[in-house]
Amino acid sequence: MPLPLYLLALAVFAMGTSEFMLAGLLPGLAADLGVTVGTAGGLTSAFAVGMAVGAPLMAGLARNRPGRGSLLAFVLAFAAAHAVGAVTTSFPVLLATRVVAALANAGFLAVALTTAAALVPADRKGRALAVLLSGTTVATVVGVPGGAVLGALFGWRAAFWAVALLCLPAAVGVALGVGGGTKGRPSEASPADRPTAPAPALRAELAELRAPRLRRALLLAALVNAATFGGFTFLAPVVTGPAGLDELWVPVALVLFGAGSFTGITVAGRLADRRPGLVLAAGGPLLLIGWPALAAAAHAPGALLPLVFLLGALSFAVGGTLITRVLYEAAGAPTLAGAYATAALNLGATAGPLLAATTLGTTAGDLGPFYAGGLLVAAALLVAAVRPRLG
Repeated sequence: MPLPLYLLALAVFAMGTSEFMLAGLLPGLAADLGVTVGTAGGLTSAFAVGMAVGAPLMAGLARNRPGRGSLLAFVLAFAAAHAVGAVTTSFPVLLATRVVAALANAGFLAVALTTAAALVPADRKGRALAVLLSGTTVATVVGVPGGAVLGALFGWRAAFWAVALLCLPAAVGVALGVGGGTKGRPSEASPADRPTAPAPALRAELAELRAPRLRRALLLAALVNAATFGGFTFLAPVVTGPAGLDELWVPVALVLFGAGSFTGITVAGRLADRRPGLVLAAGGPLLLIGWPALAAAAHAPGALLPLVFLLGALSFAVGGTLITRVLYEAAGAPTLAGAYATAALNLGATAGPLLAATTLGTTAGDLGPFYAGGLLVAAALLVAAVRPRLG
């Protein structure tokens, strides 16, 4: 894989750390700014909504600009938003910085997904996507626990500064390692230096959304990622509640899920181009069984923790493969394909926790989000069954 892919993944790592680290910082942040924890939780929702809305908006604004310049602008805006957030004493200002950071993150990921696909031969999009999204999975393994440690030792502001500083080497890597591209197309630096055709008109790219196969891929990706983030968001209460483990086991469970997600997306990345049907046919039913199985094993830590790893691997293997399919099905929208994929992923990340939260007041209690995950996967399998298979 080309070096620029790994430089893009570094930026995705910084952004993924920011997206997930708030879960461990909210109590101290809320106390410092004089708001309730519930109010502070709005920072997470604002970020997720900004990501879902910002992906097509930012990609549309960047489509007529060189890819490298757009990527660099997005990562620097992301860093600046965190620097401002680290020094503010106003919750509304902090909320505004999260929206700005989300828009920058969405724009970066939308352009980076398209750029990653352009950096490699046409039949290796899945492997390129696996490298790029490994930045997010590594963030759950290293970045999020690291942010929690910084917050515990030095306060939540230190974690924000760390993310801002982490963006700087990523910006340098993008500036020096990613080709400038041509107007109207994402940056390219492929070994073959293949020429690029002018980008289609914006209306033509938007018209791609009428294609049934693309809409199906987007819906499937959103449903599977909704199950993933719905379950992941409410994992900690299960570890300390039904499993009966100490709070120190929460980061262990989160790291296991992150390690599984890295494993899953890495393995699936090698199959997503040539054998996507195999990944989906094997992984989909296992996910359908896996989420309820995780709920059933919640009272047995010896079974729960290995299943957490397995669910992380399956979720990102299937979810990552579906995001790859979005890029393939949106080939006629070269500058917006990444935006469509980003929007689907983040619609799932936004809707999943909201749907999962509604189950907490039921008889299922803390285990409700896992059963909700199973229902979301079942819905995805039903959608896939009533249409011709993907790939």
